Amino acid sequence: MIHNLLPNNIIRKINQELSISGQITIEQLEKLVDDGYKSIINLCFTNDLSFCPEEEEKVKSLGLYYVNLPTRIDTLNLSAADQVFQIIRELPKPILIHCDNCKRSAAIVLLYIANKQGINFDQVWQQVISLELS
Repeated sequence: MIHNLLPNNIIRKINQELSISGQITIEQLEKLVDDGYKSIINLCFTNDLSFCPEEEEKVKSLGLYYVNLPTRIDTLNLSAADQVFQIIRELPKPILIHCDNCKRSAAIVLLYIANKQGINFDQVWQQVISLELS
């Protein structure tokens, strides 16, 4: 069962295509369908405390696309970021991108939007690092 007591499960809509959150609950997954979401990207590693092994099955049973893309911001580089951006571009939208505490999902979305606007990866990197460390 997905953990229902996690404090970081507020869904924050960034734009028409992307939202972010910490670990989400089963109730939130069901509501995402009602809200029109098409895809979920989970940035958690299987050894993260909040990782829920049943999430993929539940998401797919609701008819949504699901990608588990374990991501560490402290080791992210341009090549790895480009792979994440490609997945975001290819998935049906809107997408909810989540991790355990919302920091990774916020960082990825910030980098993605900056990249989409033509801002150089290195120009935004320090802002992302400060998000991850705060």
